[in-house]
Amino acid sequence: MSHMQPSLPSSATETRMVDMVFPDQTNHYGTLFGGQALRWMDMSAFITASRYTRRTVVTASSERVDFHMPVQQGQLVELVSRVTATGRTSVTVDVEMFAEDLLTGARELCTRGRFVLVALDEHRKPTAVPPLLPEPGAE
Repeated sequence: MSHMQPSLPSSATETRMVDMVFPDQTNHYGTLFGGQALRWMDMSAFITASRYTRRTVVTASSERVDFHMPVQQGQLVELVSRVTATGRTSVTVDVEMFAEDLLTGARELCTRGRFVLVALDEHRKPTAVPPLLPEPGAE
């Protein structure tokens, strides 16, 4: 008998995280280090995949990360992650990172990335994940 979580549509898998960019997270231009952005994005993807599978997950790859705009020191960063696909043992999570001005509320998409995580069983072997359901109302 499987104890796998029930399948969910992508809209039900969304995770949002908010952080603030402090001076120790920026380069000499006062913009967020790319490595810090990747760290936050991977963490957000990990949390999203873990909640979806209710399993131990590990990052298998970051398929593509595009840096559109720099994030300035003192801005808020919001990461929005969703499961967009599932394989037999893998979960694909798309992560968008928005920069937000704390005082004006102006927001823009800064970075977008795709991460693939693999679910593991208690023996640290890849294990099946629930398939992603189509969105309600989708054909």
